[in-house]
Amino acid sequence: QVQMVESGGGLVQAGGSLRLSCTTSELDLDDFAMGWFRQAPGKEREGVSCISHSGRNTYYADSVKGRFTISRDNGKNTVYLQMDSLKPEDPAMYYCTALPRSSYDGCSNPFNYWGQGTQVTVSS
Repeated sequence: QVQMVESGGGLVQAGGSLRLSCTTSELDLDDFAMGWFRQAPGKEREGVSCISHSGRNTYYADSVKGRFTISRDNGKNTVYLQMDSLKPEDPAMYYCTALPRSSYDGCSNPFNYWGQGTQVTVSS
């Protein structure tokens, strides 16, 4: 089973920044659109940001627009989520996910491969 590997979560003060990273040794991410989803306790999973295989197209949830930036380095087989101006409503488990490139439609379509998640906690 393909496993995405996330890193970079942690505890940060409100207004601070974190950068999440995701990679895998089992897929050539050139062929995949990528996404970051999050889920907080008692809440539904939310598509935070997604990016096409080339990086030319991106999607952001309204709740993170202007604060989060998704990017990818296909040469390093890695996707990133730069999270700035973190708010008390951002804490969640953040998951990296991959979807075959032809199926990209923002964060709308079901993604195929998921990681175990990395926890983001924001202190006020």
